[in-house]
Amino acid sequence: MTIALPRTRRSASEQQDRLKSVLIMILRIVLCFVFGLPLVFLIVASFKPDTQIFADLGSWAAFLPVGELSLDNYIGVFERVPFAQFMMNSVLISVATVALGIVVNSMAAFALSRVQFRGQKLILGIVLATLIVPFETLALPLLWWCNQLPYFGIDGFSQGWLDTYEVQIIPFIANAFSIYLFYQYFDSIPKELDDAATVDGAGWFRIYRSIVMPLAGPAVATVAILTFLPAWNSYLWPLMVVQSEELRPAMVGIDYFKQLSVSWGQLMAYASMITVPILVLFIAFQRAFINSIASSGVKG
Repeated sequence: MTIALPRTRRSASEQQDRLKSVLIMILRIVLCFVFGLPLVFLIVASFKPDTQIFADLGSWAAFLPVGELSLDNYIGVFERVPFAQFMMNSVLISVATVALGIVVNSMAAFALSRVQFRGQKLILGIVLATLIVPFETLALPLLWWCNQLPYFGIDGFSQGWLDTYEVQIIPFIANAFSIYLFYQYFDSIPKELDDAATVDGAGWFRIYRSIVMPLAGPAVATVAILTFLPAWNSYLWPLMVVQSEELRPAMVGIDYFKQLSVSWGQLMAYASMITVPILVLFIAFQRAFINSIASSGVKG
């Protein structure tokens, strides 16, 4: 038996829902303007000469592709810096950090969540405690340690990892947040699967490789994205440890446009070329990103 609501009450409820939808839509539009306009300004200004960039700052023309538009700033970027080398270095460093980080962090999380041993919770607590320590606090001690490590190069063994690809990759492979994400996801996978595999003669590594990791796709996607972005945006550490131009990542290349006379148009063009590819990549995989965050989030 269904009870029909009075027509006036139903219409009032529908009006409230409609008003709520309109307000949510307006809020979304406002947020799009707040977060989108700086990016629009960046891209539009990259096609304008410096004089017009400053002339348009007092009006909406700063966000519109009007006036003297050309590709001179982009051509100037390639003439001023080895942009292709910087981009290749950033891609290499970011991809290597992500690939190695997934392996190392997932194996550490597997041991903490599936293998029972004394001090397991204590180790997990210590790992999580490192999250509250800012990187700036560790930068100088880490720099000193990297300078003491042995390095094997073309000329044989030497001391110190400074000015190498290794110093930009290896210190950032192990990550406490990535370990925790994997730990949370692995902990949700039924441990009865481990028991069944053990009965069939599988060891811990076989369980990790053939059972747990194939089920951890959302966690892998989340860790890959959250590892790639800091690696791509890294600026302070490469600035401290890299001196050779052929080893510098793209973010450090921004400093080339702040020396002597600042070319704001070229600076905007350079920033656009290192930002737009990541933005396009995120838009293309935004659904997978959102789903992976939701699937591998903290579970109660």
